[in-house]
Amino acid sequence: MTPSESVQRLMANMEKVFIGKDETVKMAVISLLANGHLLIEDVPGVGKTLLARALAKSINCAFRRIQFTPDLLPSDILGVSIFDSKENRFEFKPGPIFANVVLADEINRTTPRTQSSLLEAMNDFQVSVDGVTRKLHLPFIVMATQNPFEFEGTYPLLESQLDRFLMKVSIGYPGVRDEKQILASQRTANPIDELQPALTVDEVLELQAVTKQVRVDESLVDYLLAIIAETRRSNHLKVGASPRASLFLLRAAQARARVEGRDYCIPDDIKRLVAPVLAHRLIPKGRRSAGTDATVLAALQEITDAVPVPV
Repeated sequence: MTPSESVQRLMANMEKVFIGKDETVKMAVISLLANGHLLIEDVPGVGKTLLARALAKSINCAFRRIQFTPDLLPSDILGVSIFDSKENRFEFKPGPIFANVVLADEINRTTPRTQSSLLEAMNDFQVSVDGVTRKLHLPFIVMATQNPFEFEGTYPLLESQLDRFLMKVSIGYPGVRDEKQILASQRTANPIDELQPALTVDEVLELQAVTKQVRVDESLVDYLLAIIAETRRSNHLKVGASPRASLFLLRAAQARARVEGRDYCIPDDIKRLVAPVLAHRLIPKGRRSAGTDATVLAALQEITDAVPVPV
């Protein structure tokens, strides 16, 4: 099976249960292929948890859901060492972070201390507990959710935490025809329970490896860097995109090319991902923290319209 066939098989399998949102499925697969993490900001009930479960079942890997609450502790995520009196030693009990697909549900409902426990895992694919560093299982992806309207009792994600997410997306409501299909598919049972794997973990790791080999012409690298530079000069933005943002945009563009069945990037791969990859990292003037808003999106649209596309 070619890389293109593997990707199409994965997306088609997810779309069996995640109906009517092909673009959202594509963004999740791009995040997976790029070794990135996905932040989903949307109202309850539009399928955020379903998307994570569909991805995990489609690649036949371990899935864990963590419900973030104000009393959640870092040890509840990473794990804890417990003394075994019979063996007369401490034994490490791994937390839910030791899975392949981790759903961080309502991540902004826990304290910054607990949020920050994810930083090492998301950046280095490892966790350090009691002075011991333990590698996480690969592939590894965090899919986090937050409600864009309900702010009481929440702790906005810090810039350092937002910066670990490859992309931030919204799902949105389904169309009438799609919602009717959703209702019909769940009259007797939830189809997610019957979903079969489309790929193995080894096949996913191979896809991630070939995604890094997608060709990016020098002119496209210059185009990407020109967009990044304009975010730092924009009159609408107080803080522009970082070098990590440049790297993530490049990785995402390579993954999009692979999803589209190509082993080379085109300008559209970069242009289509500017907002999902950059918007949540930028701070508009007049605000103290990062976050997607109309000012940031308008500034990015202005930049992408102004920067010449290589031909």
